[in-house]
Amino acid sequence: MPPIRPRGEEVREKDKNPDFKPRRWVVEVCHSWFNRFKKIVMRYEKMDRSYLELVMLAASIKVLRKINRKDCPNIIYG
Repeated sequence: MPPIRPRGEEVREKDKNPDFKPRRWVVEVCHSWFNRFKKIVMRYEKMDRSYLELVMLAASIKVLRKINRKDCPNIIYG
Protein backbone atom coordinates (compact mmCIF):
# COMPACT_ATOMS: atom_id res chain seq x y z
CA MET A 1 0.00 0.00 0.00
CA PRO A 2 1.48 3.37 -0.96
CA PRO A 3 2.16 5.86 1.81
CA ILE A 4 -0.12 8.85 2.27
CA ARG A 5 1.53 12.05 1.07
CA PRO A 6 1.96 14.89 3.54
CA ARG A 7 -0.02 18.09 3.04
CA GLY A 8 1.44 20.42 0.48
CA GLU A 9 3.53 17.78 -1.26
CA GLU A 10 1.10 17.61 -4.20
CA VAL A 11 1.21 21.41 -4.52
CA ARG A 12 5.02 21.40 -4.65
CA GLU A 13 4.97 18.56 -7.19
CA LYS A 14 2.52 20.46 -9.38
CA ASP A 15 4.76 23.55 -9.27
CA LYS A 16 7.71 21.45 -10.48
CA ASN A 17 5.81 19.34 -13.00
CA PRO A 18 2.83 21.02 -14.75
CA ASP A 19 1.60 17.66 -16.13
CA PHE A 20 1.24 16.23 -12.61
CA LYS A 21 -2.28 15.17 -11.62
CA PRO A 22 -2.98 14.43 -7.95
CA ARG A 23 -4.10 10.91 -7.15
CA ARG A 24 -7.31 10.57 -5.21
CA TRP A 25 -8.33 7.58 -3.14
CA VAL A 26 -11.42 5.66 -4.23
CA VAL A 27 -13.10 6.50 -0.93
CA GLU A 28 -12.63 10.24 -1.49
CA VAL A 29 -14.22 10.00 -4.93
CA CYS A 30 -17.18 7.99 -3.62
CA HIS A 31 -17.79 10.45 -0.79
CA SER A 32 -17.70 13.29 -3.29
CA TRP A 33 -20.30 11.54 -5.46
CA PHE A 34 -22.60 10.80 -2.54
CA ASN A 35 -22.32 14.35 -1.22
CA ARG A 36 -24.30 15.46 -4.26
CA PHE A 37 -27.37 13.64 -2.94
CA LYS A 38 -28.77 15.89 -0.20
CA LYS A 39 -31.03 13.27 1.31
CA ILE A 40 -28.07 10.95 1.95
CA VAL A 41 -25.80 13.66 3.39
CA MET A 42 -28.40 15.02 5.81
CA ARG A 43 -29.69 11.54 6.75
CA TYR A 44 -33.39 12.40 6.91
CA GLU A 45 -34.38 8.74 7.05
CA LYS A 46 -34.97 7.29 10.50
CA MET A 47 -34.81 3.64 9.55
CA ASP A 48 -31.48 2.08 8.62
CA ARG A 49 -33.10 0.06 5.86
CA SER A 50 -34.48 3.18 4.14
CA TYR A 51 -31.10 4.89 4.34
CA LEU A 52 -29.33 1.83 2.90
CA GLU A 53 -31.84 1.73 0.02
CA LEU A 54 -31.16 5.40 -0.74
CA VAL A 55 -27.41 4.76 -0.76
CA MET A 56 -27.88 1.85 -3.16
CA LEU A 57 -30.13 3.99 -5.37
CA ALA A 58 -27.53 6.76 -5.47
CA ALA A 59 -24.81 4.26 -6.34
CA SER A 60 -26.97 2.83 -9.12
CA ILE A 61 -27.56 6.30 -10.53
CA LYS A 62 -23.82 7.02 -10.54
CA VAL A 63 -23.07 3.71 -12.29
CA LEU A 64 -25.71 4.35 -14.95
CA ARG A 65 -24.29 7.81 -15.58
CA LYS A 66 -20.80 6.35 -16.01
CA ILE A 67 -21.90 3.75 -18.58
CA ASN A 68 -21.10 4.74 -22.11
CA ARG A 69 -24.45 5.50 -23.75
CA LYS A 70 -23.33 4.03 -27.07
CA ASP A 71 -22.74 0.65 -25.40
CA CYS A 72 -26.26 0.44 -23.97
CA PRO A 73 -28.73 2.27 -26.26
CA ASN A 74 -31.80 0.60 -24.67
CA ILE A 75 -31.30 2.19 -21.24
CA ILE A 76 -33.40 5.27 -20.54
CA TYR A 77 -31.21 7.99 -19.06
CA GLY A 78 -32.63 10.69 -16.80
